[in-house]
Amino acid sequence: MEKIEQLAHASVARGCGFAMLAIATTMIGLSSQFDIALRAGGLGCLLMCFVLIGLSWRAPATPYKQTELWLMLEPAERPQPTVAQDIISAARQEALLEFALRSAWLALALLSMALLWGLFPSKAAM
Repeated sequence: MEKIEQLAHASVARGCGFAMLAIATTMIGLSSQFDIALRAGGLGCLLMCFVLIGLSWRAPATPYKQTELWLMLEPAERPQPTVAQDIISAARQEALLEFALRSAWLALALLSMALLWGLFPSKAAM
């Protein structure tokens, strides 16, 4: 069971890593306007949070044989078909919600920094 949870975590982390790469690239592209870059990053993380929550809601209905987690397991490590759907769905749902929470905290941090940056403009901008 622990191996399944670790692989579920790795699977979701990989997907979130690619999403964060896109968000970071967007923020770098907007770095000439730092407050807009922070807002774009915060909104991107918030969008990722909502997508992860949506995926976690759908996890129990996703056939376990169509998940990346199932493919990552060695044939000897795979649970019996009678319980596989419940085990795989629960592990995926837990990992998805954990990363949704992390994404929400990052969105809060980025949007708070954007708000603070807007409240205290630099003298160079004036």
